[in-house]
Amino acid sequence: MSKAEKTKQFIIEKTATLFNTKGYGATSLSDITQATGLTKGSIYGNFENKDQVAIEVYKYNAGLVSRVMNESLGEQYSTSTEKLNAFVAFYRKNWHTVFSNGGCPLMNAATEADDSFPILKKCVQQSFTLWTERISLVIKQGQQSGELNKSVNAEEYASLFIMLIEGGILLSKTMDDEKFLNQALDKIKNIIEYELIILPL
Repeated sequence: MSKAEKTKQFIIEKTATLFNTKGYGATSLSDITQATGLTKGSIYGNFENKDQVAIEVYKYNAGLVSRVMNESLGEQYSTSTEKLNAFVAFYRKNWHTVFSNGGCPLMNAATEADDSFPILKKCVQQSFTLWTERISLVIKQGQQSGELNKSVNAEEYASLFIMLIEGGILLSKTMDDEKFLNQALDKIKNIIEYELIILPL
């Protein structure tokens, strides 16, 4: 990377948790300079404005989520059931890290992605669309192999899993109690075992 690219990446990485914790609208330029140790001139020398920093930080945070998802749903697991269970297991094992970094970046950005920040809203919509497509693809692969129930709608179940996880994270973070996320994950496990998997006769 060039020096300018390295500086931009440095700014993004140094402010990733800041934006996700404090909020994309509430984070000020002063917050950014404090987090990075750079001057305002240096920030504006690499980004047009604070909103552009926010968008690039969101893409970075969303990319981290995407990489985790790809690992959980990756080829190291031989069946769709194993992939879905690994996906659930990630949130079960790593909720401390998710919470300490401000929670799910997609959900946090979604709460701010109204008409006052349409570019961020579009980015969040794209993230949730990709997330839904990735999970539904795993379900469809299981249906094609005869492992999962062919009568279920893969996109609907993928959306349901996301809603349960996001709702569980929201309640657990708000109430400072992991039980709500665990209840959501238990529900997903139950759906996988009793609604998706074709049990042998």
